[in-house]
Amino acid sequence: MSDDGREQTGHERVPSRQRRRFPGISSRAYEHPADRSALVALRKLSGFDTVFKALSGLLPERSLRLLFLSDSVRVSERQFKHLHDMLLDACYILDLEKVPPMYVNQDPQPNAMCIGLDEPIIVVTTGLVELLDEEEMRAVVGHEVGHALSGHAVYRTILLFLTTLALKVAWIPLGNFAIMALVTALREWFRKSELSSDRAGLLVGQDPKASMRGLMKIAGGNHLHEMNVDAFLEQAEEYEAGGDLRDSVLKILNVLPRSHPFAAIRAAELKKWSESRDYQRIMDGHYPRRAEDKDTSVSDSFRESAASYKDDVKTSKDPLMKLVTDLAGGTAGLGGRVRRGFDGFKSPAPPKDAPTDTPPQDEE
Repeated sequence: MSDDGREQTGHERVPSRQRRRFPGISSRAYEHPADRSALVALRKLSGFDTVFKALSGLLPERSLRLLFLSDSVRVSERQFKHLHDMLLDACYILDLEKVPPMYVNQDPQPNAMCIGLDEPIIVVTTGLVELLDEEEMRAVVGHEVGHALSGHAVYRTILLFLTTLALKVAWIPLGNFAIMALVTALREWFRKSELSSDRAGLLVGQDPKASMRGLMKIAGGNHLHEMNVDAFLEQAEEYEAGGDLRDSVLKILNVLPRSHPFAAIRAAELKKWSESRDYQRIMDGHYPRRAEDKDTSVSDSFRESAASYKDDVKTSKDPLMKLVTDLAGGTAGLGGRVRRGFDGFKSPAPPKDAPTDTPPQDEE
């Protein structure tokens, strides 16, 4: 500890803190099972890094770096110092040795991203900086550092490039169907990677209420006195359990084009994880280390991912997921339930006294 109360570490001028640090932590500690299985498989692919380097010349990464350097404000000791301190703090807590460059971009839309192949870049918008308080912003910075530690910046950049390239050849017969299947799969992974980085943000901020409050403000704006975190979480529960099979289908259609899960769902998922044994074990210092990543089993990771999806279906209150569970369990009388669930898609029923062409039939 230096005379001015600042710790001497690999990160220069890191402020002293009360939060826990996680030396050598592997991103596997906080990654959602579906995200982790995909990343483990990619990391195990021989020659994948070579392919990245070969394709990097085709990507607009250099252009983006020059654009942010010339038309945004780079976070440093002299510019947005409070964000600079948060960035150093987040990298210190998650033990990310190389601090990524961070920029503030003029945009009223609250947003943040982590991109790049050779070196990740973190970008936050002025809309986000102005919306969130210090602890909420700390969770966001930790979220983006989590993306960098997981390698999401690398994989997202290359996969987005491949997706864009594929869309340009969608005119090939059956190409559009195949491309949409690819895009849908990538977006599903993107959404899970966001849940992973929400967890990383919590590990950095170590304040569940601030993390969930930030998500609530992203959804509802800077009117904190008009909002309530518990009520916001109740929305997620209502969304999950409400409606019938029609609503279940509409939920799927609504989320398919999105790269991020809905804010209320993210808050509920983060609350669930913050109360889990996995989170407590990490806070107690028991977590996988980076040095062990090379020994990770791809098949074990995929089994964990499958088990996670199975558990989600089993415990879900969504009508469609309940139906899937009942189908798996062989519940009787499902035909009538399915028909009732989709009755709303039909034309309105005629009045009871209206003549009909066919006699009424008993429902199963």
